[in-house]
Amino acid sequence: MMCFDLEVGLRRNNVTHMDWNQVDLERRMAWVYPDQAKAGKAIGVPLSDEAINILKGQIGKHPVWVFPYKGKPVKQTSTKAWRKAVAAAGIAPGFRWHDLRHTWASWHAQDGTPLNVLQELGGWATAEMVQRYAHLSTEHLAQWVNRRVGLRSAETPDVFTTEKEKAT
Repeated sequence: MMCFDLEVGLRRNNVTHMDWNQVDLERRMAWVYPDQAKAGKAIGVPLSDEAINILKGQIGKHPVWVFPYKGKPVKQTSTKAWRKAVAAAGIAPGFRWHDLRHTWASWHAQDGTPLNVLQELGGWATAEMVQRYAHLSTEHLAQWVNRRVGLRSAETPDVFTTEKEKAT
């Protein structure tokens, strides 16, 4: 379930209570019904190759629920098993299920997904909410810093050196 959520960025309940009627593997789509969505609007969920593989691995485990636990949807994710999985993954204690959604949005933003597309993918009502979720590191900015000619280079003089400094 965790890996699936890192592929689709859904809210916890939308993953834990997903049923097979919400999945179309052939069309590579899943959806969240309006009554299941926080904003009250249906969310179309395009499925990545990895999401498809995860779902294929769930086929036959339950006739209704995609991610069953003892024949029912998962009710609680903040459990001893969750904390053990988080520790095994080398993630700091305190990591919550909802942090998967933040991680998914941040990865998309850092990989160049336009924020308006990310807004649709995540089902957010406003661009402000997208920016709240899509925490950015500065690594994705590195490719852009040398695109313009700076003030100093080997071919041009230092424009900030005064005549007095040059004389010494």
